[in-house]
Amino acid sequence: MHNLGLLFDVDGPIASPVTRSISIPSIVTDLVAMAAAGVPIAFITGRSADFIRHQVVTPLCAAGLGEALEQEGARVFGVFEKGGAWAPITGDGMGEVTVDESVAFPPAAVDGVRDLVRDGFADTMFFDETKRAMISVEQRTDVDSETYKEAQGRFEDAAFELLTGLGLGLRYGSREKPDAEGRIPFRIDPTIISTDIESILLDKDRGAQRAFDYFAARGPLPRRWRSVGDSRSDYKMADYVHAAGYDVAHVDVRPSDGVLDRPYQVITIGDAIHDEAGAEFLAHWREELGLTA
Repeated sequence: MHNLGLLFDVDGPIASPVTRSISIPSIVTDLVAMAAAGVPIAFITGRSADFIRHQVVTPLCAAGLGEALEQEGARVFGVFEKGGAWAPITGDGMGEVTVDESVAFPPAAVDGVRDLVRDGFADTMFFDETKRAMISVEQRTDVDSETYKEAQGRFEDAAFELLTGLGLGLRYGSREKPDAEGRIPFRIDPTIISTDIESILLDKDRGAQRAFDYFAARGPLPRRWRSVGDSRSDYKMADYVHAAGYDVAHVDVRPSDGVLDRPYQVITIGDAIHDEAGAEFLAHWREELGLTA
């Protein structure tokens, strides 16, 4: 087993934020080669299990992931909805998905946001029906970023009023309103292509812990780890690994948002961003580990 483990966000370093699929073929083949070499790989994402099954696991399996996972020490895992759901990834594809019902929304909240999108924002965004623990509303691919960003702010204001009106404790930026018991268990979290409404317990550090628990139950853990992401919250993957006492560096594939100051190394990939940076990162490590092309 090589002394390396990988934790990946999906949108950005793996899937193009434009096409929302894996657009660079070498990403697929390099991931399969690393899995076969015994590098534990986790996809830790806010996306749903269904998205990862179709956009990530299916192309990996088509490229030989099944055979790769037959090798001793091979481990691949998926954590979805920022830790709200998870599943093993096997030679047969994605395994059974487990959902943490303790962080899920009541049906009235889900229905309310769905109706809000349908009645007022369907020209710029859509309600993600595949989420099980969180609520996500995503930019339509036929809408430009500037138009979406303007609508996104209006949607988030309306969602805050809707959900707090239903009695949910909610935080949105500097605004917050507790529930009847004085708690604020949920938050609104914007991204560049979506708005996630989620439990405050969900984040990338929780996802990293899920992955470590899975990997540790199936073999020794490498001492050296790399996490890769395109948003500031993705640093929390490396935060968890560092706090657990492992050697870690975080690869920021969208540093224009500002590189965070951390007690571990933060890496950028020259002028490359998003999946181009992800592809360069994987190519580097495939060569570093001596894996044949």
